Amino acid sequence: MPVEITWWGHATCTVEDSGVRVLTDPLFARRLAHLRRRRGAPPPPAACQADVALVSHLHADHLHVPSLARLEPGTRLLVPRGALGAVAGLRRLDHLRITEVTPGDRVEVGGVVVRAVPARHDGRRLPVGRHRSPALGYVVEGEARTYFAGDTGLFETMAEEVGPVDAALLPVGGWGPYLGAGHLDAGRAAQALARLAPGSAVPVHYGTYWPIGMDAVRPHEFHAPGDEFARLAAERAPAVAVHRLGHGESVRLEGAR
Repeated sequence: MPVEITWWGHATCTVEDSGVRVLTDPLFARRLAHLRRRRGAPPPPAACQADVALVSHLHADHLHVPSLARLEPGTRLLVPRGALGAVAGLRRLDHLRITEVTPGDRVEVGGVVVRAVPARHDGRRLPVGRHRSPALGYVVEGEARTYFAGDTGLFETMAEEVGPVDAALLPVGGWGPYLGAGHLDAGRAAQALARLAPGSAVPVHYGTYWPIGMDAVRPHEFHAPGDEFARLAAERAPAVAVHRLGHGESVRLEGAR
């Protein structure tokens, strides 16, 4: 059974594996604080349909309470440990089945197992949150093993802690002209790809949101990361098939090698 990956923009993807729909970091807004969606229409209502949704960390562009509120009743939601204490809005989402997880936890959902893995990123609920929730990545294990990195920097033990994977959803940019610590740009994402050595990769977390009034500030940081990642991946990890998707586009991959 092939695995299908759809990129809705930013870090929001649907991974369909073994009859299970997995939604990553749901963000359906046209505008978020000082950010506006500059490319791609907001995801259609069908994107809200999932068996399980994964939240990688507490930043508002990854844990977006209004978007989570649109998920169907009974949807399973995995969030970093401590999120319920840090984000009051989560506690009002009583139509969802919320489970807090930490690296090493495994959660079975239908025909897949979701495994939480470490990330190197500031996990606080900004701007004033205390550091009490880890930033996470996730590996969805079914017919294939699909790694969703969330937001992360490059770290030495990445391949060891993530484990063997068949597909990797890697952030390659951001939502502003400069990336802070704990992020992958196109070059560092290509390095991560070389370490992980999956069969396929999809670049995410770029080319969607940008600060209002800053369209002319370093626009290449908005437009270029996907193509730059594909170019560098061909040099550093030539055996990996890179699928550069447009917003709302999907790719079907074969199962585990």
